[in-house]
Amino acid sequence: MIGSRLKLVRASRGLSLRDLSGHLNHLVSPQAVGKYERDEMMPSSDVLIALCRVLEVPEAYLLSTGDDELGSVEFRKQKLAGRKVEAFIRAQVLSAVERYLEIEDIIAAESTEWNAPPDFPYRVLTMEHAELAADLLREKWSLGCDPIPNLAEFLEGRGIKVLALDLPENVSGVAAKVKRSTGRDVPVIVVNRSHPGERQRFTLAHELAHLLLRADEDVDLEKSCHRFAGAFLIPRVVLEAEVGRRRHSISWAELFRLKRLFCASVQALVYRLRELGIIAEPVFTQMFRSMSREGWRGTKGEPDPLPKEVTHRFERLCFRALAEQVISESKTAELLNVTVRQLNEMLDSDGLVGA
Repeated sequence: MIGSRLKLVRASRGLSLRDLSGHLNHLVSPQAVGKYERDEMMPSSDVLIALCRVLEVPEAYLLSTGDDELGSVEFRKQKLAGRKVEAFIRAQVLSAVERYLEIEDIIAAESTEWNAPPDFPYRVLTMEHAELAADLLREKWSLGCDPIPNLAEFLEGRGIKVLALDLPENVSGVAAKVKRSTGRDVPVIVVNRSHPGERQRFTLAHELAHLLLRADEDVDLEKSCHRFAGAFLIPRVVLEAEVGRRRHSISWAELFRLKRLFCASVQALVYRLRELGIIAEPVFTQMFRSMSREGWRGTKGEPDPLPKEVTHRFERLCFRALAEQVISESKTAELLNVTVRQLNEMLDSDGLVGA
């Protein structure tokens, strides 16, 4: 039956039942599309072909019987994410992760299974506990105090799938779990593809906190995750060694050099200086206003931007399977969510050794 997949891909395209019916030139009614999605009816072959053309998916996708199920989803800014946005993101996440898991299964690629480190999930009773959790995680993962150059690739190596998707501007990221038929949960972190690299890094650390922290009812979970992210990216011991334990002022020139040292935004650094008591509230307020005035806190981003957080493992697996002739060009294009023509352009530009 095609119901769940049809509903998934429709939602991922941001279409309502009425929208899809319109794109089909009213070949079928919105009510009929709803019945397809509830598996109360099967579309005729002509309608199935039309659905695939409009939704830009192969017939094999809608007719497939994949049974991975999306679990819990936590948004950075829940009040800004309505039902339509949530359905859109859920569909995007499941579609991307399903394709990722499929290529792993096809080539029997070794997939690191996610296991929370010992002592996690970590119970947070105060903001200081979030700080301690970040320090403990660095210890458990033998990270020391050094910055992590590519946080996305690092987290994938720990068994967390990282996706960069086109999300609404007010949604920085999302943490989710995909429940497989085997019963194993696959954790997923999604970042907004359009956001600057420094913002993506903070989002990755923040959403990692959502996977690792358990806050008591009287503790603000979002603030706890923010504190964890700041502490994970900018360890207290290193920051204090660089700037001292108390400062009456700090220049932008110094902050932008610290940005490169920690691979963290100037905004995150300023917040970190305040929460550790290194700068007083009046200094923070003055710097906060300056950042707002310059537009660094919005979509414009900061000067001297950091590289985007990307991971290419999924693409590498797809091209590996194609090079070894395990899958066809059409299947590769389906997995990469591109047309065969676009795939050939990718292959022509990158070259295929041994082709």
